[in-house]
Amino acid sequence: MVITKMRNIQLLNKIAKCGTDVFDESYAVSETCENPDAIMVRSAVMHDMEFGSNLKAIARAGAGVNNIPLDKCAEEGIVVFNTPGANANGVKELAICGMLLACRDVVGGINWVQTVKDDPNVAKLIEKEKSKFAGTEIKGKTLGIIGLGAIGGPLATAATHLGMEVLGCDPYISVEAAWEISRSVRKVDTREEIFKNADIISVHTPLIDNPDPKIGTKYMINKDTIAMMKDGVIILNFARDALVNDDDLEAALKSGKVRRYVTDFPNARTAGMEGVIAIPHLGASTEESEDNCAVMAAKELREYLENGNITHSVNFPDVSMPHNGDGRICVLHRNIPNLLTQITAAVSAENINIENMANRSKKDYAYTIVEITGSIPDSIVEAIKKIDGVIRVNVIK
Repeated sequence: MVITKMRNIQLLNKIAKCGTDVFDESYAVSETCENPDAIMVRSAVMHDMEFGSNLKAIARAGAGVNNIPLDKCAEEGIVVFNTPGANANGVKELAICGMLLACRDVVGGINWVQTVKDDPNVAKLIEKEKSKFAGTEIKGKTLGIIGLGAIGGPLATAATHLGMEVLGCDPYISVEAAWEISRSVRKVDTREEIFKNADIISVHTPLIDNPDPKIGTKYMINKDTIAMMKDGVIILNFARDALVNDDDLEAALKSGKVRRYVTDFPNARTAGMEGVIAIPHLGASTEESEDNCAVMAAKELREYLENGNITHSVNFPDVSMPHNGDGRICVLHRNIPNLLTQITAAVSAENINIENMANRSKKDYAYTIVEITGSIPDSIVEAIKKIDGVIRVNVIK
């Protein structure tokens, strides 16, 4: 009988049961386990945590990983996963909601009703004052979307079904994402085309701090780009706070150049800014999103711990191949010349054939899977660990 070592999964936040149920009886899942093999986390801040020597992976049940020390994890050979796309539908639906709230002063109207709710003539007052909160319809308006990924792409398609003209810009769009977008969406080459032609602009890009305006996205909504926009433009931000320059936004709202700004990432400036609809980061706050993220995160951990395959890592490259051999040597290492040659030489020195191998790099780091038939001698593992640039070696049997 084969005895499988119990693997420990620590939960730093409440994780949906459908996610923890992904782990079978060979896993112990709890909030209190010591020196875990892996950690599942949502919003808990991990920057000051000390990691045990047994920790191999961290899975964030969500897309953002600002609460995880990525560089520290890479240096210790800890693979960090996230769950891109798992909450995309929830964010897409909230973006549509934000667009509707911005076109009509629904929030202002609801708040005003509360001020007169005790007046016996409330019905007459409402009929008299309702015109103050009137707005426009979205049908026939032009929506410009910057970033056509897991959220921006479905949003673009949904908007066409609502009768909108849709412009989309994404120089890095994948083939898979492009196939999912309605043919009614008109692709444009530059953000400037979005800025100049859209009645409503929705941004769905990562935050990239690069001075090149064709690459960087930090503060891409600023006084210069706002000046290109139509008067009375509406701006939606369900991606990252710092995509928008708060000082330039405030000036544009005061002048009327920007009609409304809707953000799911309010800060000390925008939370009370006139003309801003500030939503308390509710994009992924649906039961379905939390379930999807939990299940995806758990599956990523199982696949890595059991087969050494990496999918959706943010600090190491994604590497996957079918597990056909008897054992795997999984090497997390720096992306430096000749290191792969040294790994294969260490295996060959024991007169063992490599049945299958996969290797990829991601900036400063790389990951190699070596699969062999038969047992894996400890001497091979120790030899690989001694190679300069190797960070960690995991053995899958």
